[in-house]
Amino acid sequence: MGILGFLLLGLIAGAIAKAILPGRQGGGWVVTMVLGVVGAILGGWIGSLVFGGGLAEFFDLRTWLLAILGAVIVLGIFGAVTRRSRA
Repeated sequence: MGILGFLLLGLIAGAIAKAILPGRQGGGWVVTMVLGVVGAILGGWIGSLVFGGGLAEFFDLRTWLLAILGAVIVLGIFGAVTRRSRA
């Protein structure tokens, strides 16, 4: 998967993660993309540890599920850190 495909995957996975998690998350589309890309990297790492295979092709279902799972985890951590700093 090329860098543009990975950025698109991160943007869409981050947007889906923001839709899944309740509450109001700050940031625009750039923050969403960065969180999604970091989440995709985390999801690929988790997938390689658990399933023996991480991120594969762009149109592979496993790639999308791992990227969304990682983005949800990263967004949860990001929300906990930013919520603590606002209080």
